[in-house]
Amino acid sequence: MLSELTGLKLRLWPCLVLGLSIIALAQVLLTPCLTLSAEGRRLAMYEAGGAELTIDFIHSVQKTPVEERLRVSPEGHELELVETRYHSFGVGLPFLESEGEFRQEGNDFVITGMDRHFPELALRTGVGTELTVTVSRAGYAKRFELYEEYSPGTLIEVELLPLYKIFF
Repeated sequence: MLSELTGLKLRLWPCLVLGLSIIALAQVLLTPCLTLSAEGRRLAMYEAGGAELTIDFIHSVQKTPVEERLRVSPEGHELELVETRYHSFGVGLPFLESEGEFRQEGNDFVITGMDRHFPELALRTGVGTELTVTVSRAGYAKRFELYEEYSPGTLIEVELLPLYKIFF
């Protein structure tokens, strides 16, 4: 009887290891990743957890700098607009109280609390807009000066994808 139980345990051990391995692999393959692509070519990929994104550009009408700061939601499924900062006040720039909390900091106009969420972003380089994207995560930051590498009108995509969609 004892030898039958020992034999059963030995036969179940590989099944347990296989089952746990499948669960671990699934966990890795479902990890949300923040990706940055230009012209359909992936420029960068980061684990989404704790990632932040800053988009800098020159406003096409006002010709002044604009900075938008976003962070990946805790679930890793969307980008949340944290703050918009700009250096002029006028056409095409938000200013209404309903847009969020509006304040002036020195020469900057800042809006927070906008409650805007995006599953992905589609940006385009433009003439004179100097589009730059900076990705920050865990103390590391990488700046992509997209306007220097891509001609005006180039599609720049920011997406949150599970790891398996990137590799398969």
